[in-house]
Amino acid sequence: MMNVALPAFIIFLLLLPGFIARSRFKRAERVSFDYSPFGQIVTEAVLWDCIFHSVWLLLSAVLFGRVLQPLLLLELLSSDPASQSRAINGIALEFYWIGFYFLSLYGGAWLVPTVFRLLIIRFRLDGTGRFSPWLRFNQAPWYYLLTGADSEEGRPPDLIAVSAIVDVAGQAVLFTGLLTDYVFDVDGVLDRLILQQVMRRPLVADKENDATVEQDLARFYGVDGNYFVLRYSEAITLNIEYIKLAKLAAETPADDSARPG
Repeated sequence: MMNVALPAFIIFLLLLPGFIARSRFKRAERVSFDYSPFGQIVTEAVLWDCIFHSVWLLLSAVLFGRVLQPLLLLELLSSDPASQSRAINGIALEFYWIGFYFLSLYGGAWLVPTVFRLLIIRFRLDGTGRFSPWLRFNQAPWYYLLTGADSEEGRPPDLIAVSAIVDVAGQAVLFTGLLTDYVFDVDGVLDRLILQQVMRRPLVADKENDATVEQDLARFYGVDGNYFVLRYSEAITLNIEYIKLAKLAAETPADDSARPG
């Protein structure tokens, strides 16, 4: 049993950094299970694994003068008891160094992709540019819609307004407010939208063509409370509006009396 279990355990230790790095880099809205094709998962993990092992082996050789011993690794992965014993004795002599190598490797596989992902989000590297198709979080479509990360004006919006029609006691009611946060269920389905400064009105009280701003606002009723939780499953339609404060201020006339009614 030892002849088979030991190589499998070594392979697991060698491949684990790639799976850690992949899980930290990707942004997915599903948390219960990753339904990506198995071949894609393994390919991405092995690619990450090759990158991290190459960098760590290079740093080990340059900074500490420690190099990989392929013969020792092959003996450890073999099914021959004598070869495994020699490899285990060799590892025992360098146990602390090998332990440091793997612990630092796992830490780097967790930290580096996390920082890389934050940089992509911070500098919008997934929006435009030559490498954006490879840096885009394809498993997070709601992220781009509900954060305005795909905004064509070079920066995310200052505010995001959400309007939703909800069936309340058989009557269609329009709720509108500013998006504060959003929550997914374990299957990656949008579950709740958290809004502030919410107003509502019956859908039948639609805007008239010649209505003034005051008449338009009078159609809405304020909803008391600090936060309003809107369940996505109860929304009939959903409208997203990106608001840029600088652009809005530039378009607002200095004299309110000059505003068309």
